[in-house]
Amino acid sequence: MSETPKSPAAPVTIRDVAEQAGVSKSLVSLVLRDAPHVSDARRQAVLAAIAELGYRPNAHARGLARIKTKTVGLIVNDLRNPWFVELLEGVSATLHASGYATLLADSRTDQRVGRSSLQTLTQQGVDGIVVIGTTSEADAIARIADDIPTVLAGTLDPELPSVDVVTNDDEAGAHQVTRHLLDLGHTRIAYLQGPGRISRLREQGFLRAMTEAGVASSAVVDAGGMSEESAHAAAARLLSRSAAERVTAIFAFNDASAIGVLSVADTLGLRVPADLSVAGYDNSPLAKFQVVSLTSVDTGNFAIGVQAGTFLLERMQHPVQLKRVQRVVTSLAVRGSTGSAPA
Repeated sequence: MSETPKSPAAPVTIRDVAEQAGVSKSLVSLVLRDAPHVSDARRQAVLAAIAELGYRPNAHARGLARIKTKTVGLIVNDLRNPWFVELLEGVSATLHASGYATLLADSRTDQRVGRSSLQTLTQQGVDGIVVIGTTSEADAIARIADDIPTVLAGTLDPELPSVDVVTNDDEAGAHQVTRHLLDLGHTRIAYLQGPGRISRLREQGFLRAMTEAGVASSAVVDAGGMSEESAHAAAARLLSRSAAERVTAIFAFNDASAIGVLSVADTLGLRVPADLSVAGYDNSPLAKFQVVSLTSVDTGNFAIGVQAGTFLLERMQHPVQLKRVQRVVTSLAVRGSTGSAPA
């Protein structure tokens, strides 16, 4: 009787080696690169785990380390949202000045056809990756970050030890815009949440300002998402209440969701800013249109892009270095969508 063939074992990964040695993936990567500043005890633990598990470094990753294409992949979550335009200009200008071409991928479009933006870019042999804004490919980024220099721009997720981060000070920006609404006399203010850690930081800034003003009990937090469509339903819930109960100001996660709020207000016959003040975040081109005239937090996106490009150039030259996090100072662009609280 023939023996049933065994299913092939899954390949050993750098994560397996890290768990076996009791260290981080980034430290395993340092040992594989024969980097200095790793203690002998940890280096021996990693080498022992490699030998015991039979780990073989990924050939494709080794090829990337040897062959330079002078290209960098840029991943955005949704090309429909114009918030990233100035950030993209900052990144591209910095990289192009150093002789790098850029390849742009839209995660939303790729997902709709069952494709991974990250996989597409790595197959092109890019020398580095810049992830712009909240991404749906966090797990995939975690898998490649030890092999391909990666920088996050305008987002804090995913949190990885070898990935640099450049973003604005979300907590301070949210506090700033909430303080502006409070100074206009508003006390019943709502914050429409978005995704990820940056939204939680903005919520913290919003609640801190409300607490400092002694009106924390009037603060409202609701899920509004990142788009005009997703914010529409939340705004409809908040604004369909009686005048005595509804909020008089809404601070939205970003400008796109703030546009959704303005749309609902128009449908309900609420005057902006006489009946309702609306503020966004990002100070995107949308906010600057005269017909919209949206008060919004300016995140300094061009500066974020320049710094993200600079970080990536440095990490491509020196892959083994400590993670860096830089926050760009925000400012408030006050326009016609905010005004004094209704009597």
